[in-house]
Formats: sequence, structure tokens, C-alpha cells
Amino acid sequence: MNGSDLLADAFGRIRDEVRDAVTGLGADQLADRIDGSTNSIAWLVWHLTRVQDDHVAEVAEVEQVWTAAGFAARFGLRLPTASIGYGHTSADVAAVRVDDPDLLVEYHEAVHDQTVRYLSTLTDGDFDRVVDERWEPPVTLGVRLVSVVSDDLQHVGQAALVRGILERRAS
Repeated sequence: MNGSDLLADAFGRIRDEVRDAVTGLGADQLADRIDGSTNSIAWLVWHLTRVQDDHVAEVAEVEQVWTAAGFAARFGLRLPTASIGYGHTSADVAAVRVDDPDLLVEYHEAVHDQTVRYLSTLTDGDFDRVVDERWEPPVTLGVRLVSVVSDDLQHVGQAALVRGILERRAS
């Protein structure tokens, strides 16, 4: 297995967990902030997908799925189009309201597809390419992609936890 295959497997696992975290939930469940100020499932899944979309599009030098495929308009959020969730206030989190879990899944699937297409173009030697010199040491492509996997796994796990809490409350 090469590095591209390994990363494609990791991103595929995230895709599967995203589906599990949101499928079958209603708008109120997606928006529920279990203590009134925590991140909602909708925000967590939107954010992890926006991060993946933003970071992969940047290194692949392509337009983000968010804008290219019209998801920014379809979500209709009262946030700047370029927003990916970093630095969001509580009001910003609340603004990520999604009525249909299928929209979250569809957006994530489209980002996943773009990610896997990009990964299929890479060789193991590509992972050493510096993609961000704003850090010390500079960030390589491999480090950037593993960082996205790490961030996504953390947030999809949080979404699964919130779903579990909501289901326990309902029973």
C-alpha cells in the first residue's frame, strides 16, 4: 500500500462516520447544542468537511467544492462564503443550521470524491513537497493531509458523541 492508498482509506473511514453521525436526524437534532453552547452535529460535520475541502483544494490547486458545485448557495448560511469554522463564535455556530442531513452527506461525499481524485495523482515522493512556509518547520503535503485526517476524525467523533447523547435523552 502506498501513501495515497493509505490516505484514501483514512478519508473513506471519515466519510463512513459522517454518514453514521447524521443519517436519519431531523433539523432540531442536527442543531441541538447539548448544553446550549457546545458545537452542534450540523456545525461539526459542516466544519470538518469545510476544512477538508479548503485544505485539499489549496494543495490540489483547484476550486473548492463548496463554491464550484454550488454548496455555498444550497446551504444558504449567514456566514462569509470563505468561512470554514476556525474562530467561530457561539453565534456563528448557531448560524450553521441544516434542515436535511442528506445535504451534509452530499457535500461531504463530493469533497471526499475530490480528495480521492487528488490523492490518485500523487506519488510517495510528492508527500515531501513543502506546501506552507508560514510554519517552522515548513509544512509538507504529507503533514498537511495527515493534519486534515486528524482534525476530521476528532470532529466526526464529537458528532457521534453528541448523537449518542441525543439518542439516550430520547429513550
